[in-house]
Amino acid sequence: METEIKLGFKDAESMLAITSADWFSDYCLDPSEKASVLLTNKYLDTPDRKISSRGAMIRVRHYTSDEEDFYEFTVKYGGAVSGGLHQRYEWNVRSDSSSFKIEEFKKQARAQDDPEELLDEALEGVTDDDLSVLCSNFFNRTVYMFGFGDSIMEACFDIGKILDGNNEQAEDIVELELELESGDVVDLKELADYVVNKTGCVPFNNSKYQRTIKLLDKG
Repeated sequence: METEIKLGFKDAESMLAITSADWFSDYCLDPSEKASVLLTNKYLDTPDRKISSRGAMIRVRHYTSDEEDFYEFTVKYGGAVSGGLHQRYEWNVRSDSSSFKIEEFKKQARAQDDPEELLDEALEGVTDDDLSVLCSNFFNRTVYMFGFGDSIMEACFDIGKILDGNNEQAEDIVELELELESGDVVDLKELADYVVNKTGCVPFNNSKYQRTIKLLDKG
């Protein structure tokens, strides 16, 4: 299960200022070690949005950096959101191709921790031919590793754009994702509260996908 907290900032400058703050080095395991990558997300669904209507999501993500160039397929399903804390069932499969195939994805994803019966439920009654790109977004992500309490977290600084139905740049992404890698969700919440108090950022209950869907529907 994915467990993360999303924090929104008014602009990129205020978010990136975190990395220069005195307290940043207290929790960043190694400020000199960071990974930067361009992420391009395309979300798949049926014409009648069967996937999203059941609380699921199919994402084709393209990773581009100086070191790597690959795709990752993700299905998310169920879970809950409260106070910026997102917890959802999640399955991921890395690929050299951008072509998402349901049965191949399920075959490779079954070895992962989240229940395979829920994956079947999320994709039930949908074929490859039913799916097409519904909407998309892109952002640059810079990742640091944080230690807080007894837990390890990824701190992902995301700056980019949500695209509307005409593929125009229409809404900014300026978001810090704190994702629990190991440890206790209590530590994750406490770190998020600490960052909010230090910076004035706000928790986001809407994911990038949900924000992208809302922008699409406005058009």
